[in-house]
Amino acid sequence: MLYLTLVIAFIASIVLTPIVKRLAFRIGAVDRPNYRKVHARIMPRLGGLAIFGSFVISYFIFTPEESISNAVEPAFIPISIAILIGALLITITGFLDDMYEITAKAKLLGQFVAAAIVVIGGGLEISFINLPFGGELDFGYFSIPLTIIWIIGITNAINLIDGLDGLAAGVSTIALVTLAIMAFIMGDPFVLASAAILAASSMGFLFYNFHPAKIFMGDTGALFLGFMISVLALMGFKNVTVVALIIPIIMLGVPISDTFFAIVRRVREKQSISAADKSHLHHCLLNIGFSHRQTVLIIYGIAALFGLAALLFSQATLWGGILLISVMLVAIELFVEVVGLAGKNYRPLINLVKFIGK
Repeated sequence: MLYLTLVIAFIASIVLTPIVKRLAFRIGAVDRPNYRKVHARIMPRLGGLAIFGSFVISYFIFTPEESISNAVEPAFIPISIAILIGALLITITGFLDDMYEITAKAKLLGQFVAAAIVVIGGGLEISFINLPFGGELDFGYFSIPLTIIWIIGITNAINLIDGLDGLAAGVSTIALVTLAIMAFIMGDPFVLASAAILAASSMGFLFYNFHPAKIFMGDTGALFLGFMISVLALMGFKNVTVVALIIPIIMLGVPISDTFFAIVRRVREKQSISAADKSHLHHCLLNIGFSHRQTVLIIYGIAALFGLAALLFSQATLWGGILLISVMLVAIELFVEVVGLAGKNYRPLINLVKFIGK
């Protein structure tokens, strides 16, 4: 039944996207070129509605309530319903931003309410983690705010990488496929089904969104995908060891590292953390000389490597996992310094190697 549902999600996305494209032009939900944008013509930007629509259609067809095994116990409403309500609210928030360019505070409020519905209404929260060498860290009263911060953080991380044709949709699809594989390994049919359906919806949208794009997903899609990925990742890895909790962080390595080093860059340059700039990962690769399509494919490759690392990490021993993380951190730092992601003069590791080599 799941295989048929995935086909339906994929086809529904392909069918809905042209309809959404016409709607975006009709109501004026378009993205106009400016100094921060890489496109040179007016583009429709409500593509996320097609992803959302195809996901919801398939979600109801598969009746995911029947596949919940390791999902959370509901606090007020079933988690599957809480996810849908939260997803609807986050999609509406993105839609309003694509239409009217609402303020950052208004967007954050929408994200907070959507996250709170899942966390408080659906009962999804990180209440504790088991420490590697024994013992347990109980978050107590901080469990709800920490879980909400995680959801909002990942939601915005996906939104930040939405800067090139097909970039956010492709990276999200890779993360969702990884998440679906992890859910299969862990025996979690609800997360497996939900992640796979969303991945199929994103792949259908990519037919129109890959370079040269005919439509953008806009905040409607970026916020929706980020929200769903953050929630599904929590459902798959809540209340586990520190080592296992690192898995979704590795899996989402591209958006998380891009966001982290954007903060580092802005702090070093004494700018506001929320200030927009043109120095994200895709901008850096374009500045080096890669084409639009090459840049997107390179980032796809990096995202796939992060996904593979997450799968390897899930099967590794404690010390094997520590070694893998150590190698990854060094590789990420070196890559960041080479491409200038944290700023042109940020090269501590390269300078250290040069100093030792003298």
